[in-house]
Amino acid sequence: MVAFRFHQYQVVGRALPTAADEHPKIYRMKLWATNEVRAKSKFWYFLRKLKKVKKSNGQVLAINEIFERKPTKIKNYGIWLRYQSRTGYHNMYKENRDTSLNGAVEQMYTEMASRHRVRQHCIQVIKTATIPSKLCKRENDGLNLQYASSRSSLLNKANEMTTPDI
Repeated sequence: MVAFRFHQYQVVGRALPTAADEHPKIYRMKLWATNEVRAKSKFWYFLRKLKKVKKSNGQVLAINEIFERKPTKIKNYGIWLRYQSRTGYHNMYKENRDTSLNGAVEQMYTEMASRHRVRQHCIQVIKTATIPSKLCKRENDGLNLQYASSRSSLLNKANEMTTPDI
């Protein structure tokens, strides 16, 4: 089993109950972070930007790590993200092929660091989805379209390779 650096967390929180609002609205976010502490920190960062709720007058009700249902099946993942570069903020869509969503997001962070020189704290993952092979758009994102068109798995491709005769 591969140990991934980034994990998907579901964080549930709300503003503290007051006399004016005894039952405040509950908010749930799915976040990518390296551990639970950073997931909570990102939760308060985004909640502060989206709603008028700060950590000092709010509470976290639950934090759970989300696991893959079938971590051995190869799938295509689409990742919508927003990142801050030296010139401003940019939106982007990336496709990665991996056995788990954690692996696909890990590939995305590595690729953004290498191709665009973007640090991990400057990247905000907006949305992730599993994409069927026939709906893959990106040719240049790794080997997505090459392997999506073939019916064989990566392991079979590796077994077919032979060493050349010298």
